[in-house]
Amino acid sequence: MVVQSWTELDLDELCGKACLFGFDLDNTLASSKQPMKPAMIERFSELTTRIPVALISGGSMAVVTMQVLDVLNDHAARGNLHVMPTSGSRYYRWQHGQWTLIYAHDLDKPTVEAIESSLERHAKALGLWEPQVWGPRIENRGSQITFSALGQYAPVAVKQHWDPDDSKKHALAARVSQDFPDLRVRTGGYSSVDVSKHGIDKAYAVRKLAELLGLSIESIAFVGDRMTPGGNDYPAVEAGAMGIKVNDPADALGLMDALLQRIAKHPDSLANQ
Repeated sequence: MVVQSWTELDLDELCGKACLFGFDLDNTLASSKQPMKPAMIERFSELTTRIPVALISGGSMAVVTMQVLDVLNDHAARGNLHVMPTSGSRYYRWQHGQWTLIYAHDLDKPTVEAIESSLERHAKALGLWEPQVWGPRIENRGSQITFSALGQYAPVAVKQHWDPDDSKKHALAARVSQDFPDLRVRTGGYSSVDVSKHGIDKAYAVRKLAELLGLSIESIAFVGDRMTPGGNDYPAVEAGAMGIKVNDPADALGLMDALLQRIAKHPDSLANQ
């Protein structure tokens, strides 16, 4: 499957088909572990008033809340927003004035402890236990355990240069997966490895959204920065969603402006009923 940049797509055709727009978070809507910037807050909030929007991130609900939910403006239609942290293993909706958990596929305590021990042991053996980190190396996200070689809050530029060919992450994932054949161990962002139950990724997220909302997967458009095979956004495309690639939040802002202009041209689409 070939995923094109948004500037190469026929956005009028896409907006005529799309019933829901899903977005990755880190390096798509915002820089890694940073709140959305004011211009993105304005556009993203406005988009929720025009069409159903899903936020599908590998990050925890706490991080998603800090980066997006706490900075939405008063104009945002929170009831039109579907929040799926930890790659869709958790799902939240705005109900009775708060974000309410609809489902969760959490790991039990003994499994969590075993995963954390395995990640630390193998990372040290491979020389990936870096002396300088920004925030915790290992985070329990409930339904997913994430190892971040440089810490959860490392600068994006540092993360990007740590493992440019993904060989370090793949080596760690391979060793940890031998300890947990019944779990899914996969590379995540620029410097992370995620461990969760099998079948829980962004493909699961878009399939679950389609099921819950009564949509076809083909009517869901998903926007992300890691849209090549092996990237953590690509499973959404493999599941059948329309893939839209952006380079970074600045590029995504251009897409937002284009979408807001074009969605208004399709008032009879299912998305806008």
